[in-house]
Amino acid sequence: MTPAAATAVLAAPAPPGFLSPTGVEVAFLLVGLVTLGAALVTVTTRQLVHAALWLVVALGGLAVEYLLLTAEFIAWVQVLIYVGSVVVLLLFGLMLTKAPIGRSPDADSGNRWAALTVAVAAAVALVWVVVDAFRTTWIDLDGPAAGTTEVTGASLFRHWVLPFEALSVLLLAALVGAIVLSRKAKADAAAPAAPGKEGAR
Repeated sequence: MTPAAATAVLAAPAPPGFLSPTGVEVAFLLVGLVTLGAALVTVTTRQLVHAALWLVVALGGLAVEYLLLTAEFIAWVQVLIYVGSVVVLLLFGLMLTKAPIGRSPDADSGNRWAALTVAVAAAVALVWVVVDAFRTTWIDLDGPAAGTTEVTGASLFRHWVLPFEALSVLLLAALVGAIVLSRKAKADAAAPAAPGKEGAR
């Protein structure tokens, strides 16, 4: 090897690795752990209102993760749509159905182990797919923002139009379902009063 080639090899930047994390990567890991903990509390608590509030923490943690990945547009969409709309919709659904505020003993369906098995299998499949797809890809967190509005909008409305519209239909179905459940609860509450009135006559 010539001296010039040796100098070029020494001057080349070292490839990124897991043994020398930056401050942003450490923050990403810590926020991810908090988000995971909030998600676990969301699905294990028996107080429905507390579950909705912990869901806010989990979705907010995801927004912070997007900010750390320099995808600021996705982060604010996460805050506006999921934290600001979906969680409010869930809380309105709880209020319309007159869900209990305290502990709900019937909040557990008894299929906890089946749900845990499905959740672990889905998590393993998701991690495997992401790692396989981005095995050698590194994001320069110190460089310019990669998730700008222009880039995200072009990708969203060029390749992901149908999933985007399906999500809007899903939100509409959740709103209609909350209204239907509230009307059914009112009808069930008014049904026992009818025979009593006829007997009094």
